[in-house]
Amino acid sequence: MLELHCHTTYSDGTLTPAQLAAAAAASGVRALAITDHDTTSGWDEAFTAADLYGIEIVPGIELSTVHNGRSLHILGFYPDANKLEGPLKERLEGRVRRSQQMVEKLTAMGYPIELPKTSPGMAPGRPHIAAALVKAGHAKSSREAFDRWLGDDGPAYVHYEKFSIVQGIDLLKSCGAVPVWAHPYLFRGGAVEEVLKELVDAGLMGVEVYHPSHTPNQMQNLKNLCLHYGLLATGGSDYHGPDVDRKGTEVTQLNMLHLPLELLEPIKVAAASLK
Repeated sequence: MLELHCHTTYSDGTLTPAQLAAAAAASGVRALAITDHDTTSGWDEAFTAADLYGIEIVPGIELSTVHNGRSLHILGFYPDANKLEGPLKERLEGRVRRSQQMVEKLTAMGYPIELPKTSPGMAPGRPHIAAALVKAGHAKSSREAFDRWLGDDGPAYVHYEKFSIVQGIDLLKSCGAVPVWAHPYLFRGGAVEEVLKELVDAGLMGVEVYHPSHTPNQMQNLKNLCLHYGLLATGGSDYHGPDVDRKGTEVTQLNMLHLPLELLEPIKVAAASLK
């Protein structure tokens, strides 16, 4: 009944905020977080749609930072959008520059594409480039585009512009947001236990324990680490829209983790303490 990690067309999701709210309500979700990459532009549409479908919108963001040379994402819940506006403009401009550099690399390799036009406040990313590669006929699927060119070690990959975990956590907390490490076991820049200690020292307040990529043992380990450090435990499907495998089975589904609403109240309390 709780979804604390979802994306819309304002970043790399395929559903508009209104469509996402409708799909979430139909899936039994009662509280839905909008956590687009480096932008809060989808909030207003989501709030309007939520009134129609009788669900609660949790305003959020997924902030891109760099740690040990690798991308590390930090979710922020209940930030003040006005305070984030200036810093996020810089982050979005950096995302545009990064995307353009990847397009230039692909062109140099003989795979020219046209980067899809984005609306103001929208964060371009690798999924958009992958879609452009498919549209241009260079790849049969986005998965192939990532495997051949866009993966973290791929020939067209470009690192995010430097923005440290300390800077990211400081920014979120200064805007009243509760910082939470997103999908820790997807991070490729160090052991979870070691990196978590660094994040806690930087002011981290929570960990995304429940995520489709985490095994039961990994989730249990993260729960133990939350208890050890006194951190909040959150979770979500990291939903980007309908996604099916080769057999036609939907891979990621809204409300697939069946998380209880009780997880939300401590986050609200923590956010109130930052105001």
